[in-house]
Amino acid sequence: MDKIKGVNPSRILWCCDDLGVSVEELAQETGIALATLEKALEGKEALSVKQLQKLAIHFNRGLLFFLEEGPVSEGRVHSVQFRTLNNQKPQLSRRFRTLVERTERQRLTYLSLREDLGEPVEPGWYPEDLAMNAPQPEQAAQLARTWLGLQPGQSFADMRAAVEAKNILVFLSNGYAGQWQIPKESPIRGFSLYFDSFPVIFIKKQQSEGAQAFTMMHELGHLLLHRESFVDDEDDFHSHSANEVAANWFAGNLLVPERFLEKLDLKSFPGDDVTAYDRFLEDDARRWCVSPEVILRRMMDSGLLPQEDYQAYRRWKQSLPVIERQSSGGSRYRFKEPVRVFGKSYVGTVLDALHEQRITLARASSYLDNLKIADLRQLEDTHAAI
Repeated sequence: MDKIKGVNPSRILWCCDDLGVSVEELAQETGIALATLEKALEGKEALSVKQLQKLAIHFNRGLLFFLEEGPVSEGRVHSVQFRTLNNQKPQLSRRFRTLVERTERQRLTYLSLREDLGEPVEPGWYPEDLAMNAPQPEQAAQLARTWLGLQPGQSFADMRAAVEAKNILVFLSNGYAGQWQIPKESPIRGFSLYFDSFPVIFIKKQQSEGAQAFTMMHELGHLLLHRESFVDDEDDFHSHSANEVAANWFAGNLLVPERFLEKLDLKSFPGDDVTAYDRFLEDDARRWCVSPEVILRRMMDSGLLPQEDYQAYRRWKQSLPVIERQSSGGSRYRFKEPVRVFGKSYVGTVLDALHEQRITLARASSYLDNLKIADLRQLEDTHAAI
């Protein structure tokens, strides 16, 4: 089998260092013989096209990346947003880092399609009231709730649509194994990518819509309060760091403002029986699209619940067995998955570009998580409802 000329050894080594893997581990993970890799790293013609493709897939790079001369310019390979997340959590898995880069490419696809359709690609999104006042998290939450036009009784889908309407992309990881999944065993709950136009919020699919809504608003808090990219795991939602406390305050006050707390029937609150808290708050939690814990946290912050009772509730919740997440419909409803994952704005733009013949059917499929043509046709049939 012919060997490829001109493979740049320094780029293979850079990729290994970037992912924190040794050459021995790379050989094991790709199935390429260690001796072959060592020859390639010595500058010899050792890799076949198929083997170089394996490296490209493994490192999430194009083939030409390994054929370019000179050292890697990290500023060209990784965006500021990516480097910010990686600096916050250097231990991020290769799979997650790939997901972040894939999300960035999806955003660029969206911008390119908007440009092809004659739609603005740099619309303003940051609310003027926040830009002028630099308010504290509680006041920022009140301003943001008005800015988004949120009303009591709205679902997660309603809130997501309100955020998307402000030129913010909101992605939700899919529930099955695939390239857009944050695995259920991963502690990551979400991340946000700050851009001057069309920032991105990515949310892990969770057991309840209330948990997803809180993650979404927590990430929105980072975008509005800190104007920086963030990645958050479970511990960050209970962290004492200034940025995480601010994002939690923002999300809690936005989803459960003071006037909501005033409607609670605290005379009937179960007090010391923490096992009854969920049942007592379930109707309010459903109405406000939050988890009971978010309401309890707001009660504690407002002096309506002793901290020791809140901590006792959290210990009880953590002692409960984890309920396995159920499938969301399987292949029968595969055509609906792009809207769930990428949101109505993104999917609508892809379909508009397809209908105006700006892209081919095959290209549209690739932009929609490689949706099969039959499923894409079903999605087209529902486009009017999107």
